[in-house]
Amino acid sequence: MSFKCGFVALIGRPNAGKSTLLNQIMHDKIAIVSNKAQTTRNMIRAILTEEDSQIIFIDTPGVHKPRHELGKQLNRLAFSALEGVDLIYFLVDVTKPFGKGDEFVLEICKRQNLPIYLILNKIDLLSKKVLIEKLIEFENMHLFDEIIPVSALRNDNIDHLIKITKDLLPLSEALYPKDMLTEFPEQFFITEWIREQILQTTSEEIPHSIAVLIDEYKEDKHSIFIQASIVVERDSQKAIIIGKNGQKLKTIGQVARENLEKRLKKPIYLSLFVKVEKNWRNLQNKLDAFSLNTTGQKFDE
Repeated sequence: MSFKCGFVALIGRPNAGKSTLLNQIMHDKIAIVSNKAQTTRNMIRAILTEEDSQIIFIDTPGVHKPRHELGKQLNRLAFSALEGVDLIYFLVDVTKPFGKGDEFVLEICKRQNLPIYLILNKIDLLSKKVLIEKLIEFENMHLFDEIIPVSALRNDNIDHLIKITKDLLPLSEALYPKDMLTEFPEQFFITEWIREQILQTTSEEIPHSIAVLIDEYKEDKHSIFIQASIVVERDSQKAIIIGKNGQKLKTIGQVARENLEKRLKKPIYLSLFVKVEKNWRNLQNKLDAFSLNTTGQKFDE
């Protein structure tokens, strides 16, 4: 049996459903998910290995109009993910009009001279009549190698997507061990799961203004001790994260700890602190220190 192996980049506007799709494909939680823009801040590689193939999916930050240096770096990360891949998944939220932001992303994709699969996500929110109209609209553009309507949330048409993806992959040996799901260390995902709880419990500008760093990580055969810092830009944001009598920070920590224990199969001792780094999203040295422009967070083992 011939074995295929290749790279697929997922790109699109914020909230198009890239991370939800990736998690559904992998049957695992590889990328955190929320309804907030800029949830994904890294180029996350997820490795799907089956009997006849290995597909390396690269999830990217949503392409948006940047308002600070962090936003510019997120866009650069997304665009760099297109280099050297075999196929592009261009995700579009089919419930919204195809706007200038989508056109901008599409132009970037077209410059790569690579096969492009248009993934029309969130079809579960449309009537059959409207979906057919959307399909005709995009087919008339004559720009895509395939147009695949899916519901990432409901796992609708994902198997078909994987099947036709394999058709485009080159014959090659596997590049990663068959039991490897991602390149990231476990500690990176710990910071992401903590950040996910903050995204889900805060509103307005707070989600975009935070970073999570591991200050100390100790593991033995019985348990794991984690001390982490939640970085914000202003004292007012620190007060919001902590909440009245520390209740919000306590809730964030409690839910994050419960999720980490389910994932890591060990008792977790999680200690969270909030600190202010003014204007960190515009300071290159802070972005470098927080490793938000690389493939993971820095931490001391």
